Amino acid sequence: MPVRVLIVSSVGDAGELDIALRAQGAGHQVKWFFPRTDRSENIGKDMVQIVPDWREWMRWADLVILGDNTKYLKEMDGWRMCEGIKIIGATQQAAEWELNRDTGMKVFEKAGIETIPYKTFASYDDAIAYVKKNGLRYACKPCGDEPDKSLSYCAKSPEDMVYMLTRWKKQKRHKGKFILQDFIPGIEMAVGGFFGPGGFNEGYWENWEEKNLMAGGTGPATGEQGTTIRVVKKSKLANEVLAPLEDALAEVGYCGYVDVNCIVDEKGQPWPLEFTMRFGWPTINIQQELFEGDFIEYLAALAEGQDARGLRMNKIAVGVVVAIPDYPAKTIPIDKAVGVPVYGLTPALHEHVHPCMMQWGVGPQDVGGKIVDTPMPLTAGDYVLISTGTGDTVRDAQRRAYATTKRLKIPASPFWRPDIGVRLKRQLPDLLQHGFAAGMEY
Repeated sequence: MPVRVLIVSSVGDAGELDIALRAQGAGHQVKWFFPRTDRSENIGKDMVQIVPDWREWMRWADLVILGDNTKYLKEMDGWRMCEGIKIIGATQQAAEWELNRDTGMKVFEKAGIETIPYKTFASYDDAIAYVKKNGLRYACKPCGDEPDKSLSYCAKSPEDMVYMLTRWKKQKRHKGKFILQDFIPGIEMAVGGFFGPGGFNEGYWENWEEKNLMAGGTGPATGEQGTTIRVVKKSKLANEVLAPLEDALAEVGYCGYVDVNCIVDEKGQPWPLEFTMRFGWPTINIQQELFEGDFIEYLAALAEGQDARGLRMNKIAVGVVVAIPDYPAKTIPIDKAVGVPVYGLTPALHEHVHPCMMQWGVGPQDVGGKIVDTPMPLTAGDYVLISTGTGDTVRDAQRRAYATTKRLKIPASPFWRPDIGVRLKRQLPDLLQHGFAAGMEY
C-alpha cells in the first residue's frame, strides 16, 4: 500500500536523496525538506519534490523520517505527543545520548554496561593540565552537535593530545564541553538495531566503518568513508552493549535505528565508545543492499510496533563513498563541484548506486555516434554517491562494490578509499576467537 512519506533534514547532503528515490521507485509519495543554501540548492533537483516548509506537510504524511538529530526535535516531539504522527528518528532525550558524550556514558552505566574511564572538561587549560599530570594517551570527543569531525580525535601520545588541545584553544574551535577518554587498544566494531514500540526488530547489524579519508586509516577524519555490514539473528556484541538498552530506549520514546560503536580489547571485553541515535550516513545506504522487501513499509511497520522482517541474514555488504574535489575540505565555491556528468549509471546498477549530492540535468552523451546534450544524472556537490556490493564473504562483497564503482565514469577527478573492509583480514580471526562476528568469513 502506498505510503505518504515526508523526509525532514537540517542539511540534505547526506544520503536522504537515496532513500527518497527508492521510496518513489516503490510507489510511495515523497516530499523532502531541507534548508536551501548555496551548497545544497541543486541537490535532488528534478528528482524529488523538495518543499520549502516541512510543517505544512506533517498532517499529510503517513510517515515522517528525520535525516538527523540536531534540529526540529522539540517540535517533532510535540507532533508525536499531540497529533500522534508516526516519526522515525530521535526524540530530544534520545538525541542527547549521541550529542552529549557525558550523557551517553551515563546511559550505558545505568544499563549495567561498563564504560571506559573518562573525564568531562569545559576548559582547554584544565584538560591540558590533566594530560600533563597523568602522562597518558587519550581520545578527545566533543559534547554537543559538532560538525567538525576533527574534534573527535584519538591521540597517539600524551604530547600529541596536549598539542591538539593547545591548537584548538588558539583556533577557538569548540567552546562547549568535551571529554577525555582513556585510550584502550583493540578492534573497532559496532552493532545496531531498529527499535520501535514493539522493541527491537529481528536482526542485529554488525558493522565496521572506516572514518578516515585515505587507505590504512590515514588522512583527515570525515565521519565515514565506507563500511562493511552484515545482519544476523544472534550477536554476542548486541547481547552485551545493545540489548541491555531496551528499557532505556522505550523510556525516551525512541523509534528508529540505534547503533553502538565499540572497542573490543585483547581480552575480548567490548567497551562502548559512542551512540548513533539516527540513521548512519552512509551506513543506511549500504544497509539497503540487505533489505529484501520495501524499506518504507519496513519503517512504517516499525512505527506501529511491528516487524516486517525481510532481511538478508548473514549476507555481507560493503559500501564505498565516491567523491570529487574538494571534498572533504569544502574550501572552494560549491559550484565548482556542481553539474559534472555521472556516466555509466545504467538501470542494472541502480540497486547498487546510492545518490547523495546529485541532480537531474543535461550533459553531453554519445547518441548514435554523435555527441549531443541529453538528460542525465549530474553532480550537485562533492559528496556524490555510495557504491555497494554484497557477498557471502567480505572479499566477495568488496569485489562487487568496487566493480560497481569502476563502472561509473565521472569527470573532475573522482576518488574513493580503496581498502574498505581490508582490515578485517587481520582482525576477524581475533574477533572470532572471542566469540564476536560468529560465522563470518573474510
